[in-house]
Amino acid sequence: MDLIAKVKNHERLSFDEAVALYDLDLFTLGGLADERRKALHGKRTYFNINRHINPTNICKDVCKFCAYSASRKNPNPYAMSHEEILSITDDIVERDIKEVHIVSAHNPDTGLEWYLEVFSKIKARHPQLHIKALTAAEVHFLAEEYGKSYDEIIDLMIANGVDSMPGGGAEIFDEKVRDYICKGKVNSQQWLEIHRKWHERGMKSNVTMLFGHVEERSHRIDHMIRIRDLQDVTGGFNCFIPLVYQMENNFLNVKEPITAHEILKTMAISRIVLDNVPNLKAYWVTSTVNLALVAQEFGANDLDGTIEKESINSAAGAKSAHGVNLSEFVALIKNSGFEPIERDSLYNTIKAW
Repeated sequence: MDLIAKVKNHERLSFDEAVALYDLDLFTLGGLADERRKALHGKRTYFNINRHINPTNICKDVCKFCAYSASRKNPNPYAMSHEEILSITDDIVERDIKEVHIVSAHNPDTGLEWYLEVFSKIKARHPQLHIKALTAAEVHFLAEEYGKSYDEIIDLMIANGVDSMPGGGAEIFDEKVRDYICKGKVNSQQWLEIHRKWHERGMKSNVTMLFGHVEERSHRIDHMIRIRDLQDVTGGFNCFIPLVYQMENNFLNVKEPITAHEILKTMAISRIVLDNVPNLKAYWVTSTVNLALVAQEFGANDLDGTIEKESINSAAGAKSAHGVNLSEFVALIKNSGFEPIERDSLYNTIKAW
């Protein structure tokens, strides 16, 4: 059957068929992805009012794409205290922010107890605040560092107040690429196993894909299909987040940035291939706000959130250090022809703007 007809009929695509989607022209792909988006979400575009906290940039791993961890390219190491983190959460709750997103480097000194204590302190003070924390890469690091199983770390996270898991650390699942860009970090099977275990406890998570560096299109498709396979089993992924690689201040030495054309194609293909993941996020931090708004026409139905402060991608050149003002965020979505829907961390509607 013709590939376009198969997509229109909502038939599941094989690996080769998914790779072949890249041969379609951009606007054909956009139209197909937009049909999928409308079937799932109409013209609704979701966002949440959130705050990112990155407690430390001291890291035992050396990922070539990273500009955030303290290294030759970022010689300013820091680690926040519990008091600093709690002061931020006090402030955001006062301003009715609903989610705190805590991800960080792999710092042996801010260890397992340090994290568990800060989660339980936040939850004791602000039981209504949704804690999204610890990527699978951090879970793996803590398990290795403390001689614990993934199950033990996950159960401790839940017992101390973590509500959902972010999707970071997935990068690209292909092990050859992974070996080159983030050797020594959690591998693809381990990453997927950690999320499977998280989902088995009735918990939700997200999943990312870092693209636009040294990977090939086939690696992106392989990544998506592995996500689709796990989602068939667990149903635990809320959202897929394709992250655009940031070029500055790191060791990959990619000469040319990925084009907007290729980003939008990848976004559209993600919406088509991942037929069982409900939400597709155009993470404006890595794609720029303008391109994220365009991505709404190419399958994306989520723009993340206001963020307020962001340290990891901005260290590599993203214009995200201070977030986006709420009224501006809402106006941008409206002006692009979509309906802004403020959501909670699990995609329940809080307010239709």
